[in-house]
Amino acid sequence: MAKKRKPKLAVWKFSSCDGCQLSLLDCEDELLDVAEAVEIAYFLEATRAVVRGPYDVSLVEGSITTPHDAERIHKIRRQSKTLISIGACATAGGIQALRNFADVDEFIGAVYARPEFIETLAKSSAIHDHVRVDFELRGCPVNKYQLLEVLNAFLNGRRPNIPAHSECFECKRRGTICVMVAQGQPCLGPVTQAGCGNLCPSCGRGCYGCFGPMESPNAANLSEWFAGTGADRREIRHLFRSYNAGATAFRKTSEAHE
Repeated sequence: MAKKRKPKLAVWKFSSCDGCQLSLLDCEDELLDVAEAVEIAYFLEATRAVVRGPYDVSLVEGSITTPHDAERIHKIRRQSKTLISIGACATAGGIQALRNFADVDEFIGAVYARPEFIETLAKSSAIHDHVRVDFELRGCPVNKYQLLEVLNAFLNGRRPNIPAHSECFECKRRGTICVMVAQGQPCLGPVTQAGCGNLCPSCGRGCYGCFGPMESPNAANLSEWFAGTGADRREIRHLFRSYNAGATAFRKTSEAHE
């Protein structure tokens, strides 16, 4: 009887800090089960061994920031049956998308002694701006348990069970006191997708929006609440310009406060 072929898993990196790839390695004991269920065909963060495609599942970390990136992601898409973008960089351009609001050439001239050697795009963009993506997993970094759920779902032909509700639901479930109501702190929890495990609010800090906009966020209304508490336009703009500055809802709200 012929041995059943394991699905090929590839993990790709573009412009990023590697944190989302490390989330997969941080699975520790669970990673052994992943390695048993799939053939890790390409994952340079973990092994130098490379198996040629095509690949059943590709996880893509990082944003597209150079002409080479833009060309390479199309090649990966052609080799991948399923392509999943992971993390804020891949789903929204990442922290490097802050350059989208400024003059990139001015930055290059200020930082590099020989700017003529720097080849870059004018903007940092998400993977979905260049190729079709089968699923986006949010976070900076991604939640390792959500990552395992997404892998399990696609390997078994089902839709991932990832919540689309806001961080406020997590606060309610854990009995976390609302920092907006109790302390008057600015918090992006009402418009941010849950996934971090209620990290910052449980420590008495407002949510920074690491998991990007929730489903149907009313970011404009939240910005009005911030203004009502005394925040000026600059403060509000900066609240929405962090890890997911390039996400549509956050970008539009920050631009409204230029």
